[in-house]
Amino acid sequence: MTQPFELPHFYMPHPARLNPHLDEARAHSTEWAREMGMLEGSGVWDQADLDAHDYGLLCAYTHPDCDGPALSLITDWYVWVFFFDDHFLEKYKRSQDRVAGKAHLDRLPLFMPLDLSTPVPEPENPVEAGLADLWARTVPTMSQDWRRRFAVATEHLLNESLWELSNINEGRIANPVEYIEMRRKVGGAPWSAGLVEYATAEVPASVAQSRPLRVLMETFSDAVHLRNDLFSYQREVEDEGELSNGVLVLETFFGCTTQEAADTVNDVLTSRLHQFEHTAFTEVPAVALENGLTPGEVAAVAAYTKGLQDWQSGGHEWHLRSSRYMNENARGSKPWPGFSGIGTSAADVRALLATAGAERLRSYTHVPYQKVGPSRIPDIRMPFPLELSPHLDNARRSLRDWADRMGILAEGVWDEDKLRAYDLALCSAGLDPDATPEALDLSAQWLAWGTYGDDYYPLVYGHRRDLAAARLTTARLSDCMPVDGDEPLLPVNAMERGLLDLWVRTTAEMTPGARRTLKDAINVMTESWVWELSNQLQNRVPDPVDYLEMRRATFGSDLTLSLCRMGHGPAVPPEVYRSGPVRSLENAAMDFACLLNDVFSYQKEIEFEGEIHNAILVVQTFFGCDYPTGLGIVHDLMSQRMRQFEHVVEHELPILYDDFQLTKEARAAMGTYVEDLRNWMAGILNWHREVDRYKDEWLSRRAHGFLPDRPPAVPVPAFR
Repeated sequence: MTQPFELPHFYMPHPARLNPHLDEARAHSTEWAREMGMLEGSGVWDQADLDAHDYGLLCAYTHPDCDGPALSLITDWYVWVFFFDDHFLEKYKRSQDRVAGKAHLDRLPLFMPLDLSTPVPEPENPVEAGLADLWARTVPTMSQDWRRRFAVATEHLLNESLWELSNINEGRIANPVEYIEMRRKVGGAPWSAGLVEYATAEVPASVAQSRPLRVLMETFSDAVHLRNDLFSYQREVEDEGELSNGVLVLETFFGCTTQEAADTVNDVLTSRLHQFEHTAFTEVPAVALENGLTPGEVAAVAAYTKGLQDWQSGGHEWHLRSSRYMNENARGSKPWPGFSGIGTSAADVRALLATAGAERLRSYTHVPYQKVGPSRIPDIRMPFPLELSPHLDNARRSLRDWADRMGILAEGVWDEDKLRAYDLALCSAGLDPDATPEALDLSAQWLAWGTYGDDYYPLVYGHRRDLAAARLTTARLSDCMPVDGDEPLLPVNAMERGLLDLWVRTTAEMTPGARRTLKDAINVMTESWVWELSNQLQNRVPDPVDYLEMRRATFGSDLTLSLCRMGHGPAVPPEVYRSGPVRSLENAAMDFACLLNDVFSYQKEIEFEGEIHNAILVVQTFFGCDYPTGLGIVHDLMSQRMRQFEHVVEHELPILYDDFQLTKEARAAMGTYVEDLRNWMAGILNWHREVDRYKDEWLSRRAHGFLPDRPPAVPVPAFR
């Protein structure tokens, strides 16, 4: 069969290595698969299938340094996960039987108890038998924290198969952002990262959820999945009718040829590998220092990072050899000079140097303060009507008084002209049109505080290139939010004073758990400002995927959505909010609003502030295109995210309600939440259209007024 496109030139700087216990793992996994009932008689595989796929070779390449028993166990896990995938395809995807597929998936978490003394059901099929056996053999040597994380990754891998099945049922191809997010779960690479910990060293719990370790896992996942999409396009799309493939997603989104889409997928793959390296070399050492890791814990993080790197190289090598994928002419050019044989086909010096010299360096060569003219505003579709609170004028007056009392207008970052031009009360009036006067005042003041902080960090710390002071400020802001009645800090500047005031008024009637959720949302936002500042100091335009995900944090999306949820009471179970459809709904709304802001703020940020965190600039840098082309791509993505929001509401939420058997009260509360999100998007669009903050006339008048005319008070560290 002719290949649908020529495989691209892959960036892979590290040669693959082969574990010497390969034959032992092959023999063990074959015996184990037969014992679990996965071969003859399963209706899915026979011995020839298992031999051709050669999962022993995959694991020997991806885990080159572990001992024989560990390699055999890991190989059994991969036999199980690929069998699950093919079993689900044969039993449920081909017949499009969602009900039976869900019943099958609902039982599987029962075989992964965190406490091994918990009894498990009697397995009813090879998938259940294999999972029960593997779980009992794996988790005794790992901590409770690792068990919890690995169980969640395994459940995501299993449950998101329903998302793929739903898309097949609807004949729907995901948009690029949706696809990347969902592929991480259904594709299994976060699950693979858990097995990397098993094979190398467990990541300390104190940093396992930090941004650097999360980005290592996510960039690893994205690169693994996108590489797999390139090799598996022919089998998945042309043979199985699969719609969840990155090449198909970009082919559809851009309306381009399959070859062009494949080349673009490879560019994204390369960018994610660059992001992995950047995070490993710049962010991981910093987080280890900040968290006071011991030498042993630092060594564990280093071993885990190297394990992820080995997986990339080994996984690529396996794809070149497995009969499961199209890999004709995949090896391409010469290996490292002086080396040949197994493990060198992925290590291509010309590809390495070409990529490093072009794509990587392009991220650092943006020239700030370029003249771009007024922002070009396309026709933005908004299917939801705008409503404004009747208490808007009072909220404006209250906001002015509050900002003055907090000292926000006295530090040289904002003045009354800026406060008027930004009109944050107008934004709140659209976000929550039914709010009481007191609630609207509080909402406007939260927006003002967040916007002030977002302006403060680059103006004060960026121009002084003082990352250390920014980190100290961020830590102190976190200490301004006591959860369990601790004494708050004595504020030394307007940001701290404003946060303390808002925190006390907002959390007075909250439980400690609700306070913790709100505090976490604010910490995510303030820590993202440090991330922006670090990029600014390096003059580094972010990787597109990393940018879109961090943009939700820098925009304060989690904060505003947390405030939205608080009014809904306990009717909606927490697991509903954590479900895939609700997170998809929220992320679509967030991305629409964030991209909208980047469209309106392009001139303000690029021309007047020398900013690099703008989606249009990120797209321009990645594709090497001009402003109109970059704007067109961002506008298309905005439109796709809005359509996804509507799709989730119409198609996915009703199924979710039935799956969780929600009460009428809970369904009504979710309906109100959906309406809140609609108001949120409509109100944000109206605010951007109306305020002076993004208009050329006001920006030109204030062109020389962006730097503070006096240094604001900066907290001084206490020596202990």
